[in-house]
Formats: sequence, C-alpha cells, structure tokens
Amino acid sequence: MALPKRRLSKARKRKRRTHDSLSQVNLTTCPQCNESKLPHHVCPHCGTYKSREVIKVEEV
Repeated sequence: MALPKRRLSKARKRKRRTHDSLSQVNLTTCPQCNESKLPHHVCPHCGTYKSREVIKVEEV
C-alpha cells in the first residue's frame, strides 16, 4: 500500500478541493404557470415547452 513521503500542506489540500463544492441550481419561471423549472426543460407542472403543450399532466 502506497504511503505519502511528506505531509500535504493545508494550502495544497485546499487548492485541490476547490472544485468539490456544489453549485446552486439555476431555475427560471415558467411563462404559463409561473412555477420554477430548469431552463431548456419541459415544465413539470403544466407540461409546456416554448409556449406549446408537450406532455399531458394530470391534475391532482
């Protein structure tokens, strides 16, 4: 099993881990129902994309 010859410094360790953080999800509002949705995706609430109904969503 490999072992490091020297201890990693805090700066070197933190430089490597800078890319591990999660980014916030970018949400937009649907122009039809004003619910939040992912951009360039079909709205899960009303089923529209670019002002056209793409899928039928059952009302609860």
